[in-house]
Amino acid sequence: MSWQFAPQPILMDDEVVQKAVDEQISQDQAGRIARNEVSTLYLDFKYILKIEHLWDFTSLTKINLNNNLIERIRGLDNLVNLKWLNLSFNRIEKIEGLETLQKLEVLNLTTNRISVIENIYHLEKLTHFYISNNLLEQLDNVLSLKKVKKLGALNLSGNPLSKKDDYKLFIAAFFPNLTCFDYKLISAETKKEASIKYSSDVEKMRKEELQKQQADDAEQSRKEELQLHMDAFVEFLNGSNLFKSMFKDDPEAETLRSVTEVADLLQRFEQQMVELCEQLLEIGLAEHKQREAEVNSFLSGRTKVLTDYKKEAWHKLEEFEQEQHQRMVELQLISDSDKLQVKISHCVDSINKFSNSQMSLELKLSSQLDDLIKELDINISDMVSSFTDNAKGIFAQCRDLEDNYHQDMQDIASATLEKVASGSVEEDMSGDVRWLFRDKNMVMDALATGHNNHLQKIDDRETEMVARVNAWKVSLIKGIQDTELKRNRTSISHNLKYKEEWLEQLGEFQWQDL
Repeated sequence: MSWQFAPQPILMDDEVVQKAVDEQISQDQAGRIARNEVSTLYLDFKYILKIEHLWDFTSLTKINLNNNLIERIRGLDNLVNLKWLNLSFNRIEKIEGLETLQKLEVLNLTTNRISVIENIYHLEKLTHFYISNNLLEQLDNVLSLKKVKKLGALNLSGNPLSKKDDYKLFIAAFFPNLTCFDYKLISAETKKEASIKYSSDVEKMRKEELQKQQADDAEQSRKEELQLHMDAFVEFLNGSNLFKSMFKDDPEAETLRSVTEVADLLQRFEQQMVELCEQLLEIGLAEHKQREAEVNSFLSGRTKVLTDYKKEAWHKLEEFEQEQHQRMVELQLISDSDKLQVKISHCVDSINKFSNSQMSLELKLSSQLDDLIKELDINISDMVSSFTDNAKGIFAQCRDLEDNYHQDMQDIASATLEKVASGSVEEDMSGDVRWLFRDKNMVMDALATGHNNHLQKIDDRETEMVARVNAWKVSLIKGIQDTELKRNRTSISHNLKYKEEWLEQLGEFQWQDL
């Protein structure tokens, strides 16, 4: 009796990967190539347990990992140019690890253990998706593939859901752009039949998708608007946000609102506050646009200065290297020791002269950039000062409105206190109001507390706005200065290193002479 043993599972180590590379190269070309130049890799039928050692294969466009023992999709992050991925006939239970494969066009997950289609909707270039012979049961889950707009070929055969009635008509109806389904072309007759049978369902889904898209667009617009307002330091100044925040923690606000004349007074106060806030909002957005234009102007000027510097530096470098290489050739032809030393001395002088000229050029560049930064600092500081002055002026008007409101409330409260004391209050006055106006000190203390809270909210918003815009200015200028300092140090370091390399070459001639 003879026994047959199943091959043993293996780890996908560096040796296994290199062997696959060597086999592929022997088929396609002679010699060895770097891993980051390999475009195709076959690792099928290897009994691999885990995907590993692929981080160097950044140029890979096609990889076959089918017929292995792989349980999880991972280790593919660096394969950013991958277009074809075959993971069929493995033991995969979950679709994952495909986040960086933005160029993927063909994905084969046939004969695995997958029960849910997920984590592939970002694959915008995917045209072929094979997931037959898995554990998919829900047709609704398949509908999520509608987000993959370029999908033209789909295979779902062999899944539990493929046994459902009208399964093929259902897919044909909801995926009108599919040309191939379960390895067969979808005929025009099938598409027509599917369209008729599921017309109402498709229309319902279309409307739902449209509504969702509109809601998503509105939410995105809201987020973009909020971000713009935050960048301009005027977020939540559109509408009644500041006004409502003033009364949010006012314990007696709702009680006082039911007093005659208070509702109208509050409405007028709110309207006036909203007008001032929206005025500040418009100023903030306009000032932000000006600051942004100033920064862009600086960046444009900086780019021009750097470009001009690089052109001049490269021109001098080319001239120097051409002359220096010629000098090095001449050195090799000199046999006389004294003449050689003289020539070496001349070469050293040339190297020092070139290095000094590059240093001078760098000093000139640094001075130009420093002037640009100083000009930006002055202009931005003026803009920030203008914005904060305008903001402080408007917040001062807000405080004046609050003072006027407080005075009017005191007048209304005094009149109401007299009515309560004389018993001539309106019949519809609530019990809470009657209770509050039993005691003059209680009423006036409530108004004073509210007044202080309102002013504090205004002060806090002003303080926060001024602090943030000034912090932004400091951070902006410091960031630019730090970037320039780093560039300057790097340039000087490169220049010194370049000089040392040439001097070392000359030193070799001296040793040879000895």
